[in-house]
Amino acid sequence: MKKRLFVTGLSGFVGQHFQSRLKADASEWALLPATYRYDLTEPDSLEGLWPEMPDAVIHLAGQTFVPEAFRDPARTLGINLLGTLNLLQALKARGFTGTFLYVSSGDVYGQVTETDLPITEQQPPCPRNPYAVSKLSAEFLSLQWGLSEGWPVMVARPFNHIGTGQSESFVIASAARQISRIKQGLQAPQLEVGDIDVTRDFLDVNDVISAYLALLEKGVPGQVYNICSGHEQSIRSLIEQLGDLAQVAMQLIQDPTRLRRADQRRVCGSSAKLVQATGWAPEITIKQSLRAVLSDWETRVRHE
Repeated sequence: MKKRLFVTGLSGFVGQHFQSRLKADASEWALLPATYRYDLTEPDSLEGLWPEMPDAVIHLAGQTFVPEAFRDPARTLGINLLGTLNLLQALKARGFTGTFLYVSSGDVYGQVTETDLPITEQQPPCPRNPYAVSKLSAEFLSLQWGLSEGWPVMVARPFNHIGTGQSESFVIASAARQISRIKQGLQAPQLEVGDIDVTRDFLDVNDVISAYLALLEKGVPGQVYNICSGHEQSIRSLIEQLGDLAQVAMQLIQDPTRLRRADQRRVCGSSAKLVQATGWAPEITIKQSLRAVLSDWETRVRHE
């Protein structure tokens, strides 16, 4: 009999991939659907959410866009921290004792000197934006809850991930959309970009989901795990690869409105702790991810 898994944020980018994955996969997890629409910032909306008690919960839902967190920090903290508290309290009230995986972010590390790369879980977090503050706060809350309630609680810190269905507010999705528009004659051959001479550690969203499921099976309660590729790649090189795959010649133009504050120049994480605990390894190459993202945007642009 399959174990019951409840995932918050199923309507989001990663959540939609989770749904297709568990429908298609011969997984030992059965996804518990929410019985109605709920809002983590409204505690009353969580009562009666689980007719059946889940064996595990992955808390994915959140406000994930850094510029939005600067614009409205109170809302970001309300969703990411107080929403997590409301979820934990609702689960406790229902008698939950299963595994709880809080999905945080590699962004909690903040500014890391190049001598400290790749970033391990030993690196002290130093959040540099309200989003990262909200995620780190919710990490501590979740881990404290595990200690107080005796639940097996773990924290995942995913670094950048890409895939089909991602919002164009994220850099690779934005570039793929613009390249698709250029290819279809809807935009001049000029790509508006932010600061693209930074490096980031990218994974395909499906490899990230594999890591979450591996942690449910083999992760150690009370521990924090990086989810990353261990390789850094410049945003410029990824955009150029997208252009090559689409066979589109274009000029890159920096748009000042796309520049972000407090940006780390280089990011490279270490997934050694995750690999040691679970045996997880990424299976999808960056080229496969970029090809899928481009194909997805070609279709989406056609129907815009």
